[in-house]
Amino acid sequence: MKHEEPPPALRDPASAADLAELLALARRLSPQVSGEIIEKAYWRAHAAHAAQRRVSGEPYFNHVLAVARTCAELNLGSNAIAAALLHDTVEDAGLSPDQLREEFNPTVALLVDGVSKIGALRFESAERAQAENFRKLLLHMSRDIRILLIKLADRLHNMSTLEHLRADKQERIARETMEIYAPLAERLGIWQM
Repeated sequence: MKHEEPPPALRDPASAADLAELLALARRLSPQVSGEIIEKAYWRAHAAHAAQRRVSGEPYFNHVLAVARTCAELNLGSNAIAAALLHDTVEDAGLSPDQLREEFNPTVALLVDGVSKIGALRFESAERAQAENFRKLLLHMSRDIRILLIKLADRLHNMSTLEHLRADKQERIARETMEIYAPLAERLGIWQM
């Protein structure tokens, strides 16, 4: 897989430093990490989210970079870190799972697609979790546990930026996190998340 140079507008020193930091973190925990796929995913996600901003006003790419860092800290490997960088490109930037499969590999496409599908699930409460949605969540987890781990990293970063959302959204996301995602993280042995 040959990596492509980023467009000139994206070759700024801060972006290059962020990429170098992510690669160093990933390689410190796992020397066999493929920097090539992570670098390619970094620049693809950077370009896909270039014009997007979060509600807080910060660049959207900061979010996917934070999720990728968490995945690197969890030592999830090259494909999962690449998928973390790309996890919002299907729903927010119009890329298809087929494009990701062709551009990266079937594993990255599977992980991104799984995270996107989990993100589309809505839960009412732990006691009344919609049976079909919970079944789908478990089904995605069984395909590859990294799907859930990327989703947990995504939720962790989203929780750290809740103050920028409306009160009703803050409450819904926090409740869903406490009742669904936090218990799953604890059962997986990553309660520190």
